[in-house]
Amino acid sequence: MGLSASRQIETTAISGHLAFPTTAQLHHINLPVFRQLSTPTAVNMTNMKLLSSDNVEISVEKDVAERSVLIKNMLEDVGETMDAPIPIPNVNEAVLRKVIEWCEHHRNDPPPPADDDSDSRKKSTDIEEWDQKFMQVDQEMLFEIILAANYLDIKPLLDVGCKTVANMIKGKSPEEIRKTFNIQNDFTPEEEDQIRRENEWAEE
Repeated sequence: MGLSASRQIETTAISGHLAFPTTAQLHHINLPVFRQLSTPTAVNMTNMKLLSSDNVEISVEKDVAERSVLIKNMLEDVGETMDAPIPIPNVNEAVLRKVIEWCEHHRNDPPPPADDDSDSRKKSTDIEEWDQKFMQVDQEMLFEIILAANYLDIKPLLDVGCKTVANMIKGKSPEEIRKTFNIQNDFTPEEEDQIRRENEWAEE
């Protein structure tokens, strides 16, 4: 099994190699398949409703909700006749409203390339001014937004969240990073030496 998010951050701190834990390490998430829903009736799909994990219905415009690839695919599966709220079981109301706020601001952005896995994108930690302000939240909310973006398959938001954490790590010593993220050091000196040796390539 892979390293946990906190363990991966600590490994990053020791190695000096700026990276962020993979989304799989952040959370073990199985995306639900909404193939069988209640019998639908025809409705206007300009607006739709999402149901948060704490059972709060949130109205959102369809094009905003479709910034989520998960929701977009679900709507394509059931057609534009579903009148029941779409359940989002892994995201509570507060986090879902933040995600919707981001999607509303970026509603007219072009969709990211499906195969955009370039080194330049990975290495860049530049964040637009609006997104920087959006991410000025406490750590718990920050990581909840990252998890929600991963679950809902909103790649640009996931990138912004991960870059925010990467910038929080940049330039800090292992001790400073542990303090920032409240991480207990459970590496032995031998393990720390091994991590440094394995990541020497990153400093070349």
